[in-house]
Amino acid sequence: MSQTTGSIEKLKVCIIIPAYNNAKTLKSVVEDVSRYSRNIIVVNDGSTDGTKEILSEFSYIDVISYEKNIGKGYALSKGFEYAIEKGYKYAITIDADGQHFADDIPLFYEKVLEERDAVIIGARNMTQDGIPEKSSFGHKFSNFWFRVETGIKHPDTQSGFRLYPLNRIKDSKWFTVKYEFEIEVIVRLAWKGVKITYVPIKVYYAPKEERISHFRPFVDFTRISILNTLFVIFAFLYIKPRDFTKAAFRKSVKQHFNEQINNPKFSNLNLTLSVAFGVFMGIIPIWGYQLVSAIFLAHVLKLNKVIVAIAANISLPPIIPFILFVSVKTGELVLGVKTELDFHSDITFEVIKSLLKVYVVGSIVLAILLSVFSGLISLLLLSVYRKNEMPSPYSDSYRNSRRDRKEDE
Repeated sequence: MSQTTGSIEKLKVCIIIPAYNNAKTLKSVVEDVSRYSRNIIVVNDGSTDGTKEILSEFSYIDVISYEKNIGKGYALSKGFEYAIEKGYKYAITIDADGQHFADDIPLFYEKVLEERDAVIIGARNMTQDGIPEKSSFGHKFSNFWFRVETGIKHPDTQSGFRLYPLNRIKDSKWFTVKYEFEIEVIVRLAWKGVKITYVPIKVYYAPKEERISHFRPFVDFTRISILNTLFVIFAFLYIKPRDFTKAAFRKSVKQHFNEQINNPKFSNLNLTLSVAFGVFMGIIPIWGYQLVSAIFLAHVLKLNKVIVAIAANISLPPIIPFILFVSVKTGELVLGVKTELDFHSDITFEVIKSLLKVYVVGSIVLAILLSVFSGLISLLLLSVYRKNEMPSPYSDSYRNSRRDRKEDE
């Protein structure tokens, strides 16, 4: 037993191999993996080839088997359940099709010593020769949506060669059972605050005529797309506002404001546009969705999200009646009409509904005017306040901020 193998044993790591009709490659995969660990769990996901006979040749592996093929996600979840029952702390998953190299297993061990509570994904080199076109597209597609849903830029979110900290998934109930399961796991764990990191690994794709794949392009891609659609909606309606609120309540508005104003990552122009955009979003007539929409669009436009959110709070409850009143009066001027609304009226949303066209037009015009005005004032103040605050283009802080912004992009 090698030193690495002994260390993996001490760390209570098991290897889970989900298998479905991989008789041609399964034996060699198990033999290669066994050089690094005998804590092997193979989940036979209803195979109809010679998988059972091959597994019977290995006395030292644990086998979970059931008759009907359900899907890779279900096989992995059953493997996790069994591993947790057996007292393992970590599970490395590796595909049974021979795509992965078992000699990369020590990379996961070395990484987990640094990141004890992280999911570690084996990142493949998808630029090498022989990569199927559909795999390359799926790789980019998955990485893009994972970043949208979690804010995390990751090089390979589709690789099945992974290490999971079992203590972070033991109480979870999963909704998917096929290929999209591996997306569900990392997105939901990322939302829980689990770090999703990676190690570079090798990958082998057999020639097209020898390649065995159970991925059904239309059906499985549709399932993955539906899952990503639901995750994006949930992320922007709940996760991102939740995370923003948590961060906001750790410090006062003044502390947040001062930190962002003095942050060299953001130029005077960026901060000015952030203030102007926040004011605009705080006034336009999308009540109930102003803050969520403002944060989302600020992310898309690469504005300062904190400043945008603070500026959007121009529509605080005590100020709302005044904004509604001025919006209607602005609408009157723009449309050349006269309403019976005056400053002494009982200004409610019900009243505004009866004056909807005037209000909507007026609020949009008012939002533009006030955003331009607040932007000009902000630019003036920033040019004075930050005149001596901005780092030199030759300073370390400036170079570091440029590097951080490029990494964020």
